[in-house]
Amino acid sequence: MVTTLPAATAAQIGPGRTEVLDQAARLTDLEETTVEQMRAEALGAPTRGVVAYGEYQSGGWWTTSLLNHSGDPHDVVIGDGRPRPTSLLEKMPATAAFLDALGLDFMYVRLARLEPHSYLWEHRDYAELRDTGRHRLHVPLVTNPSAVLVTAGARVHMAAGALWRLTPSRAHGVCNTTGPDRLHLIADVYADDAYEALAARPHLRDGDATDLPEMTAADRAGLMERAGQLAGLGFTDAAEQTLLRAFYTYALPEGGAYDLIADLHADRRADDDVLRWREAKTHLLAR
Repeated sequence: MVTTLPAATAAQIGPGRTEVLDQAARLTDLEETTVEQMRAEALGAPTRGVVAYGEYQSGGWWTTSLLNHSGDPHDVVIGDGRPRPTSLLEKMPATAAFLDALGLDFMYVRLARLEPHSYLWEHRDYAELRDTGRHRLHVPLVTNPSAVLVTAGARVHMAAGALWRLTPSRAHGVCNTTGPDRLHLIADVYADDAYEALAARPHLRDGDATDLPEMTAADRAGLMERAGQLAGLGFTDAAEQTLLRAFYTYALPEGGAYDLIADLHADRRADDDVLRWREAKTHLLAR
């Protein structure tokens, strides 16, 4: 079910790409038949899941649990502990066999669906947990080129057919700008010898990551003008989301999109909104 990628096929990591590799990387290729079987089971699931972590997203992100602490597939807020199969995983034998074959110490396993035109805003995960000894694995089942992870100033497309590692305790965001749905199996696991062996050779291939451009003064002025016009017409939410989406277009400093929104509201003398977004930045980035 899991195959080892020959060393010659991995892309060389150039200057400036080491940070991206540290935050998102391929670990190994997967057998095509296994991915196809899991894809069919996931697409045939009787539920799209539930919306959770609403403060982190624009809407359109749905999750369903396969391993958790209650056995209820709609219990999706992750936490420490020894999980058990949910009633959904019991109906997905190929997926259950794949997880068992990995031999990992699981904390939580979910299916995550991101609809077209949807965003997970810049954030850090695991803030509510002890920030040691956990890792997150992704198996893309359905994806498209517009479905990307943004981290370390780059857009990373997690292609299907591979097992990927994400370092979720570092700032990142996800978008699916055109569709179709992005559907990933996401496993949170504890560090142990089995994980260390699986993760021994992280790599990226040519085309996996694309550097984002820096925001110029002219870019910023134009963006703030558009957002200001929207806010002036009473479309405050649209103005804020215009600035939040800058994270996916430009290589901003950490929390830079939240700073843009705070600046927008400061210019409008909307002090309560300035405070709200400064607090959101602290909460979402776990500062």
